[in-house]
Amino acid sequence: MTCSTSSASSLDTSAQFQENNGQTQSTRWDEQQKVFALEQVCGVFRVDLGQMRSLRLFFSDEACTCGQLVVASRESQYKIFHFHHGGLDKLCEVFQQWKYCTETHLKDQQLADEKTCMQFSIRRPKLPSSETHPEENSSRRLDVSAWLQHLNEAGQVEEEYKLRKAIFFGGIDISIRGEVWPFLLHYYSYESTSEEREALRLQKRKEYFEIQEKRLSMTPDEQKDFWRQVQFTVDKDVVRTDRSNQFFRGEDNPNVETMRRILLNYAVFNPAIGYSQGMSDLVAPLLAEVLDESDTFWCFVGLMQNTIFISSPRDEDMEKQLLYLRELLRLMHPRFHQHLCVLGEDGLQMLFCHRWILLCFKREFPEAEALRMWEACWAHYQTDYFHLFICVAIVVIYGDDVIEQQLATDQMLLHFGNLAMHMNGELVLRKARSLLYQFHLLPRIPCSLHDLCKLCGTGMWDSGFIPAVECSGHHPESESCPYGGLVEESSPKPGSEGKRGLKTRDVFAFRK
Repeated sequence: MTCSTSSASSLDTSAQFQENNGQTQSTRWDEQQKVFALEQVCGVFRVDLGQMRSLRLFFSDEACTCGQLVVASRESQYKIFHFHHGGLDKLCEVFQQWKYCTETHLKDQQLADEKTCMQFSIRRPKLPSSETHPEENSSRRLDVSAWLQHLNEAGQVEEEYKLRKAIFFGGIDISIRGEVWPFLLHYYSYESTSEEREALRLQKRKEYFEIQEKRLSMTPDEQKDFWRQVQFTVDKDVVRTDRSNQFFRGEDNPNVETMRRILLNYAVFNPAIGYSQGMSDLVAPLLAEVLDESDTFWCFVGLMQNTIFISSPRDEDMEKQLLYLRELLRLMHPRFHQHLCVLGEDGLQMLFCHRWILLCFKREFPEAEALRMWEACWAHYQTDYFHLFICVAIVVIYGDDVIEQQLATDQMLLHFGNLAMHMNGELVLRKARSLLYQFHLLPRIPCSLHDLCKLCGTGMWDSGFIPAVECSGHHPESESCPYGGLVEESSPKPGSEGKRGLKTRDVFAFRK
């Protein structure tokens, strides 16, 4: 009996264990299902930070409390956490106390074991005084009172250069953008009086409606071709452009139809360009600030004619931009340029920045910051290519991961794409102005960047100092440098006989 009793007891215990084990498994199963449901419905997920490739904290405010936590897996999958109302500083303290993070906070160094170590860094929205433009705080935002001080009694801008400089550093208050932008976009002349501008508006309004009448009076065959080549794409684009903006929000919004007419009329006005996707992204902010349909149309004409960074359908225009950008990166961020060279032709195409240039950073930054960049570029202060310095600034501030992790071309595209709308636009602008200032101080520039300051006239080197031009050695269609640049060989150092001397173009120095 004892054995029997013992056997019965064992069976009871076994049954109880199986029952408890079944309940445990059921509980675990329920928990897994709940986690799965949360992941699917709410976007909740779990991740082992110890198995991640990198962990980056990007602060977006001066107080360093708000910003983004960016987690990247070894498969280049990104998760971005946004801290809009503070708290990121507390999380930063936790990570800094975590031994795993503090041990791998190695900037600009190779990690001993990439499989077991994680890249960890903190980016703060501050630039050392040595890396800021000396006139960084020289101008406040151009408001109504400051704007009126630039005008004489007749309404003429008395000192155009001072106005452009003020806009370059301080931007324009939203209340007067509609009045100042037409000057920057060459719709109004700086020398024009108030009366002359009003007469011009009447004349241009008449011309605008003549263009529209020409579009509306097309023959049936012409209308069919126009619909296929232009209108079909315009109709698709305008209904999804800036709909979160109050000016274009809601169904049957008349401002959307106004934008549509402007784009269709522009295609008639300039059939050589017609319409390409992205133009609606440029027209929308103009219309929202200028308001008048005819004035917006002519401002857009000025934008397309006089702004270097435009939505252009010509491949040679983009290639010219990329050539300049590659050369600027070679001077200003040689490690990043070297990484592009290692990647080969795909890397040097820099696909990650095409959208920056084509859409003027509109998809990379919130509208308020993007429009500040537009104004700085339109000011044409010291260069017509300030947008390229903005591109370099983005790479300098946010591109360390690309180098440290040796990202491939597609991973690099994903890296910068995931940062869209999460970068600090004001920090990027300050850095871009600093880079322009450093470029301004160079005693020599490569001939490949000669045209970077050709159109702006006085401004880039307005003090009378002009840097020497040195040949970069890439002129397949000419035996000599078309810019008169010289290639000088440095004298060989003692003990280096027989070695080829370094060309002076390789010794440009930039503070990162």
